[in-house]
Amino acid sequence: MNVKNTVTLSDEDLRYAEELVEDGRYPSVDEVIRDGLARIRREDQAADDPVAGMADEIRRRMELPRDQWIPLEGDTMFDEVRALIRERKAAKQNGV
Repeated sequence: MNVKNTVTLSDEDLRYAEELVEDGRYPSVDEVIRDGLARIRREDQAADDPVAGMADEIRRRMELPRDQWIPLEGDTMFDEVRALIRERKAAKQNGV
């Protein structure tokens, strides 16, 4: 069910929404606003989704310069990860 409502936009926001329509990205200003609300809804739902959160974290880390990446060598990678997990568990158990 659609409900008609009035929304007040700043001049800048209205101009931007109209540009999106003119560029053919949206069929109307109404659709720009609907899409914005849908994106906010998805972000809110993703905040509760650990997999989506992990994907966001991976994207964030991929944007780091290569020299800030954690080096993990092929054959020892899993051993290093397991050791790191053990260290964190031990620290948690010791209240650190």
